[in-house]
Amino acid sequence: MTFSILARDPETGLMGGGAATGSLCVGGWVLRGRADAGLSASQGASPSTLWGEAAVDALAQGQGAEDVVCRITDADRGRAFRQLAVLGREGSGAVFSGERNSPRIADQVFERGVAAGNLLASEGVIPALVDGFSGASGTFPEQLLAGLLAAQDAGSDARGLFSAALLVVGPDRAPLSLRIDHSEDPLGDLSDLLARATSGEYAFWARQVPTLHDPERILD
Repeated sequence: MTFSILARDPETGLMGGGAATGSLCVGGWVLRGRADAGLSASQGASPSTLWGEAAVDALAQGQGAEDVVCRITDADRGRAFRQLAVLGREGSGAVFSGERNSPRIADQVFERGVAAGNLLASEGVIPALVDGFSGASGTFPEQLLAGLLAAQDAGSDARGLFSAALLVVGPDRAPLSLRIDHSEDPLGDLSDLLARATSGEYAFWARQVPTLHDPERILD
């Protein structure tokens, strides 16, 4: 029902995720992340937000991505209907794809992250997602968005898309959490929202709020 990507930018130290789906509110359902821990994307026919939150908590405790995925998924008798991708703070990724999600399920761990999808219209969606991200220029959030757009062009969710989201975290910046919860063109609207959120007065304000490395910073 969803495709997603989690990745790390080695140049800036930022970590981020992008997701899109043929249902509502993908950002609230799928993406979780903390700058001091890592990221998770929990999705599927019967997605578990508990999985996503437990994964980030375990990463924060120092557990590796592969161990986190194994421990969380093995303990859940409903795992066949779920999919979980996890990315550690240092860039190690792992993924689990339950076999009952759809006829077309895919996942890929790559050098900078991990991507996964279910109820896909084409076997090429996830490779296109990774290649679109890896080959994109621009800022890190723009690269994540480019990956989502490439996945859409390669077949997308079999139902089309109705929601999309980006989440970017880092120790020296406030989180960027953008959500299009319902739209006929969620990736187009997400692109517009990203441009607005990273320019002008909003971007000026966001650069001055507290961060992990400067928790007492104020608007000056």
